[in-house]
Amino acid sequence: MTATPGLMARLGDLFHRYANPGRFLRLSARLQPWLTWPAIIVTAIGLGWGLFVAPADWQQGDSVRIMYVHVPCAWLASSGYFALALCSLLSLVWRHTLADLAAAEIGPVGACVTGICLATGSLWGKPMWGTWWVWDARLTSVLVLFFLYLGHIALIRAFDDQQRGYRAAAILALAGAVDLPIIKFSVQWWNTLHQPASITLSKAPTMSHEMLWPLLICTIGFNLGFVAIIIARLRAAVMENRIRLLLSAPAARGSSSGSVTDRSKDQGEQVA
Repeated sequence: MTATPGLMARLGDLFHRYANPGRFLRLSARLQPWLTWPAIIVTAIGLGWGLFVAPADWQQGDSVRIMYVHVPCAWLASSGYFALALCSLLSLVWRHTLADLAAAEIGPVGACVTGICLATGSLWGKPMWGTWWVWDARLTSVLVLFFLYLGHIALIRAFDDQQRGYRAAAILALAGAVDLPIIKFSVQWWNTLHQPASITLSKAPTMSHEMLWPLLICTIGFNLGFVAIIIARLRAAVMENRIRLLLSAPAARGSSSGSVTDRSKDQGEQVA
């Protein structure tokens, strides 16, 4: 019983140490170039290889090349929401400002990635299935994920009190995390049009290595780009938050001094 509170306290101390806004700005300033430029280079190599060098599929033809954008975005949509839910948990447990800001900045980027995933999936589905959209278990669960991202964005901005918005959005994010295993196992739990995963940890890939390598490179590039964008947005949010606090400090001091002056006047009138 005593070990758990001690572990939680140590985790809290570790989190507060590395989530300090000033320390985050210093570390992220050094890290940002090492994420941004590799993301651009790796993504360009992967897309160039996949779109122009890798062979076409013997069944799907050149339409399979949509995979080099669709699959990395699909993986990022789920992993981005997992990061969003994790930041929401840290916010609710330790009430740290940086966790709130990180969740707020992950939301729009995750929504964009999920939207690209849905759009490219629709483009891929038309020549393969003969229709732009079907209410398939995988497609529907990813659409729900897209709406969860949008709901998180809307809830943060729905309250005049920003902290109430953060709390409500964090609760939604944690409740919506139940959609992640549904997305993952939907092709196994239900009879769906969507194909099963071609890459798993337990089995050998079911696609050609000539197509697998550019896909993995694209995935690495997209992930680096996702993290780079989040860090850039989070740095801007931290600095904006600092500026807001600096601008509000003189007004707060002015109002407090004004109230003290008013009280002294009232006391003087009472004495007179």
